[in-house]
Amino acid sequence: MPAQAVYRNRLPQLGSKLFITDAGLETTLIFQEKIDLPYFASFTLLGTPSGRETLRRYFHTYATMAREYRVGLVLESVTWRANPDWGAKLGFDREALRQMNRDSIELLEAVRAGFETTETPIVISGNIGPRGDGYNADKRMTPEEAADYHGPQIQDFVATAADMVAAFTMNYVEEAIGVVLAAKRAGMPVAISFTLETDGRLPSGVTLRDAIEAVDWATDGHAAYFMINCAHPTHFQSTLREGGEWIRRLRGIRANASCKSHKELDESTELDSGDPLDMGQRYRELHPVVSALSVVGGCCGTDHRHVEAICRSLVGGTTVGQRVALG
Repeated sequence: MPAQAVYRNRLPQLGSKLFITDAGLETTLIFQEKIDLPYFASFTLLGTPSGRETLRRYFHTYATMAREYRVGLVLESVTWRANPDWGAKLGFDREALRQMNRDSIELLEAVRAGFETTETPIVISGNIGPRGDGYNADKRMTPEEAADYHGPQIQDFVATAADMVAAFTMNYVEEAIGVVLAAKRAGMPVAISFTLETDGRLPSGVTLRDAIEAVDWATDGHAAYFMINCAHPTHFQSTLREGGEWIRRLRGIRANASCKSHKELDESTELDSGDPLDMGQRYRELHPVVSALSVVGGCCGTDHRHVEAICRSLVGGTTVGQRVALG
């Protein structure tokens, strides 16, 4: 039986209800909160009371939005960089990373306890990032190497209240397969989110369709669903409109605010926050194309304004918009 069927009761976002998630955490902290985040490692904020308060305030914004719009919420932990290679660059050994992974989930447990309602189910997800540069697929692992590399972090989340794990900014197939294999062995639901270039392909050159089908083939379809993140809708809308059965495996989109390429974003010294209202409209146009779409949020350059615009475009209403200005 496919994993997505097995996990339907455990993961409410596999139903028809809309779930929002957060936006560009790291770009929000760096450009709006003026916080120094070496290597984009937001998990380091868990180490101080002021850092934890900043993260609580950030997640409360989205939890409030979800509750008032009566939609679900997927809370992603701040652990995108909490893996061995990036941790070593920041001076964190294995035990320190284990504690950070656990602390990140405890923070989200507190958010869930304060905001979850019958109309707003809240899912806690242990967030996993790529071993290398999310925009560059030059250095690659085999699937088994990737499973061994990411397995310990997944095990960290198994020991917590996390409902699932999710790997974001995956840019080549083998690493994604390894994450799914490690999650399968740990008995954890997993979502895989690929990043795409301006041509709609992964940085490794593989098409999104081929990537999803390859991961499913190699793992017996264990992934609960797939997502797209860190790309503007204009980069992948034509790919999705080609159609095909594989699109039914897509359930989430977390787009960038900017139309710029990854190379251009890497070289930018200023934040390109795009147009929140335009992004909301683009999600609305994509919704009929991605028929299973149920998890929506933002990535680089986006903030609460973009997520609210997306939410409003899909479910309507002005409750939160009366207090949070758009545009």
